[in-house]
Amino acid sequence: MDSLTDITQDFKDLTAKRDNLVFMARTAESAERYSDMCKIMKVLLVEWKEGGKIVPLDVEERNLLSVAYKVSKSSFQYQKTEIGGLCFSAHNVIGTRRASHRCLSTEEYKNNDFINEYKTLIEKELDTICQEILGLLTNTLVPQVQEKINAGTEEQKNNEALVFYLKMTGDYYRYLAEIIQDESYKKQAKETYMKALDIAEKSLLPTHPIRLGLALNFSVCYYEILGDHTSACDLAKKAFDAAIAKLDSIDESSYKDSTLIMQLLRDNLTLWTAPEQSKDKDDDDED
Repeated sequence: MDSLTDITQDFKDLTAKRDNLVFMARTAESAERYSDMCKIMKVLLVEWKEGGKIVPLDVEERNLLSVAYKVSKSSFQYQKTEIGGLCFSAHNVIGTRRASHRCLSTEEYKNNDFINEYKTLIEKELDTICQEILGLLTNTLVPQVQEKINAGTEEQKNNEALVFYLKMTGDYYRYLAEIIQDESYKKQAKETYMKALDIAEKSLLPTHPIRLGLALNFSVCYYEILGDHTSACDLAKKAFDAAIAKLDSIDESSYKDSTLIMQLLRDNLTLWTAPEQSKDKDDDDED
């Protein structure tokens, strides 16, 4: 994840203002310098303090954090897709490595010592990145929001943030479970997604893009990681049907995002319930 220039240290006055960091995170995203983007967001999250306390991320900042590390569904097609008003690319930190690992896991590359060593290298990189963001999520972001909820502060706003961070946590445990044969990662992914879904169903509308994205990724986890095809289909269908029933309640600002995720849910359902011979493409997830 290191680049030749450590942007957080070598740029004069970058950390003098929070707005500077946010501006440069956006700039790094535009330039597809995702390693720089990760470093900037880590400084913003861990080191930036007001009154001696770490400042919670606002909506834009948490989306920038997600973009810096995550992978869009289009990463395997090497093109860009917009979700949540954000541009996800094939070239971000996790996305390229997951794509590389999937490529080297195909039949063509099996039983080759050089390829196996190369895969191990990629797996170590993925593990390092996932553990880094999971540390930020579990040690800082989730406890920070949970504390605000317990204090009764802006409950709706903070429930949305909590679902966002728990979904993100589940995603990274899922990525680890894809590459590392460790049942604990599967268990942690499932438990985290379930906790997020429980909160989402109580506090977010069925058409909310975060709730829909959670259902999409959790259903993919059921299908691909846990091998529970029935639960995958049930969850995807339940989320899709609930959103259809409340289609009139979609906020104008999130209409495009919500309907796109609904389409992905429907695409997966079509794929998962099709005859075996037609199941020749990757399942769609939000990230």
